[in-house]
Amino acid sequence: MPSFRSLVSAIPLAVAIVLAQQPLPQSGNPGSEQGNAPAVIQPGSGPEAAPGRAFGFRDFAQQARWDSEFLAVPDPKLAQQHLKTLTSAPHWASSPEDYATALYVADRFKAAGLQTEIVPYSVLLSKPQSILIEAFDAAGAKIFSGPNREHVGPAANGAVDRFQDDPRVLPGFNDPSPSADVTAPVVYANYGRLADFQRLARLGVSVKGKIVLIRYGVQYRGVKVYIAQQYGAAGVLIYSDPADDGFKNQQTYPDGPNRPASAVQRGSVQFLPIYPGDPTTPGIASTPSLPPSARIPVDKLQYDLPSIPVHPLSSTDAAPILQALNGPAAPREWQGGMGFPYRLGGSDSAHVNIHMRLVEDTRLRTIWDVIGKIPGASDPRQWVIAGNHRDAWVFGAADPGSGTAAMLETVHGLGVLLQHGWRPRRTIVIASWDAEEEGMIGSTEWVEQHTADLDRAAAYFNIDVAVSGPVFNASAVPSLRQFVRDIAKQVPSPAGGTVFQQWKKTQYVGTGHPEPSPSADADESRPNNQLPVGDLGSGSDYTPFLQHDGVPSTDIGSDGPFSVYHTVYDNYDWFVRFADPDFAYVQQQSRFLGLEILHMADADVLPYDYPAYAQAIQNYLDQAHDRATATGLKLDFSSAMSAALQFAAAARAVHKRQLALPTDSVALDRALAAAERALLIPAGLPRRPWYRHSIYAPGEFTGYEAVVIPGVNEAIDASDTPRAQSQLNALAQALARVANALAQ
Repeated sequence: MPSFRSLVSAIPLAVAIVLAQQPLPQSGNPGSEQGNAPAVIQPGSGPEAAPGRAFGFRDFAQQARWDSEFLAVPDPKLAQQHLKTLTSAPHWASSPEDYATALYVADRFKAAGLQTEIVPYSVLLSKPQSILIEAFDAAGAKIFSGPNREHVGPAANGAVDRFQDDPRVLPGFNDPSPSADVTAPVVYANYGRLADFQRLARLGVSVKGKIVLIRYGVQYRGVKVYIAQQYGAAGVLIYSDPADDGFKNQQTYPDGPNRPASAVQRGSVQFLPIYPGDPTTPGIASTPSLPPSARIPVDKLQYDLPSIPVHPLSSTDAAPILQALNGPAAPREWQGGMGFPYRLGGSDSAHVNIHMRLVEDTRLRTIWDVIGKIPGASDPRQWVIAGNHRDAWVFGAADPGSGTAAMLETVHGLGVLLQHGWRPRRTIVIASWDAEEEGMIGSTEWVEQHTADLDRAAAYFNIDVAVSGPVFNASAVPSLRQFVRDIAKQVPSPAGGTVFQQWKKTQYVGTGHPEPSPSADADESRPNNQLPVGDLGSGSDYTPFLQHDGVPSTDIGSDGPFSVYHTVYDNYDWFVRFADPDFAYVQQQSRFLGLEILHMADADVLPYDYPAYAQAIQNYLDQAHDRATATGLKLDFSSAMSAALQFAAAARAVHKRQLALPTDSVALDRALAAAERALLIPAGLPRRPWYRHSIYAPGEFTGYEAVVIPGVNEAIDASDTPRAQSQLNALAQALARVANALAQ
């Protein structure tokens, strides 16, 4: 069959902590540089476009004035105060300190004039009670007993970490590992990817009944466990290898930003590619009043949770185990940064044994979302939602405190506009999610509770690790990629010029935090040398909005070396020394999030770019066709390609209607907002029906990374022709629904 490129020409892109109670200032610094905001432009046009215009607005003059007033408000000093307060104590989800942060955020929301409520959910969480990891060499001698606590001495300049010895710090752990007492030989499995386990099998090294030692990196930790469990492993240890720690030319904390040898990366190992949220209530909200009969019993949760013990290790604790391993030499590309040769272990005659004894307190605990609303003046049922999670594994300065500090200053700015007479056209919802770290729980439960309310939601704007350095990045659905670029042209950068200009200079650099996956938006089909905006996979709170309920979403960050991710050292001291000392980038992110909210809430017509979405889907189909051909699968792409052409034609037509800006735009807005939801597959994806989006999902064997047209591509990966054909047909039906929705 000829490729899709030959069928159609390219479509153009058209309580436990002290709560701060002081009132918010009424405006920003009068001498700030943001008084003259850069002009915004129409989607698809170059920076030379006529000033004073914005896609979706009839007359941008008044909105430009509101934008300018808003940009003057977010205050770096107040953001610093927010972060200092929020990170003054460890605040693991469901703890008293976590509730105190909910009260602090609710207080700030109320001070800005938002209708505010704290919403509780009752969810399954695990907390470590006791941990013992022991290692014995081939002769039976004990070579390690731990784990050891995280600790660093003073820096060369005398700087000390003031947070590591707080008695409220929970030890490193992976939630939700089951309790277990297991002794077994150890096998080294590199990053624990599917390809790594397949390679071990080819090398004749079995992991069945073994404890697998895996290093962090490359893919989501829960997928490592998911694969190890399928291969019959008895347990998993996940360690941080020095080869994967930050930038190689920088020192370790406290002398530099890189992860010290004693640091332990905590993290969820829920099987998030199967479903996120409370494990006991997939698809329904885990409200406090939910009867036990509506929950899945804990002993039936192995589909979504590990059934084998899992625990993280520092590089210091992993070193004696790795050094003692025998068996075949690890492949060259599996060698790490410990300074000695890595071996695979697994020898039948002389092996290293690991004893894991984990006692976990796993039960229903209360978490608290904080929800603030500004009712819309003319279309209150159409919601524009923005959110950041608040819980942290320990102190969480960058992750997520920087995002909460930025969001609170966004709310501060919206509050000033409210006091000056502004009212949004659409309802604005600002959310502070809880228990994101354990599996996007707070956001997922809220989405599952409000599915009916979200049927006309205009967008969800996510911010998580708002700042770990100066390098801006963004991910979005294709219809909002140009929207993000245009906002970037309006927001000042601390480095000079606009965020767009600095973004263009730097592009994206990895930081150790889950990063945007490569996007078709970044390939050779991208016109006018536009900046690439990544695809949305998973790992943050946009997941339930986009991939379960079909709400168009974006995610933004400002990145740098962040290898202290999920350790005790992601604290206020690290942040002010190495991430954003002046809180200028937190201010930038606050402004960016605020303009996203304002432009989506106030536009006369929703500013989606559906021709760009149609082009992206054409690219995805063309790539899938090429992959299927290369692997010898005989698939009929004709229905999907025909439906994609229908979508493209409808997208061009609706784009003309958007440009014409009809006086009564209610019907057009409803059609535009319905399109993303039309991409949902009612039955969901094979093997994981909670994920319903036909275009984007986290990969079953990758986790955070997005898989595009996932039902089709994962069936091609599995060489499953019937499943691939069925998913192509489901995709064709979804694309036809989108075309029909846009034509309404």
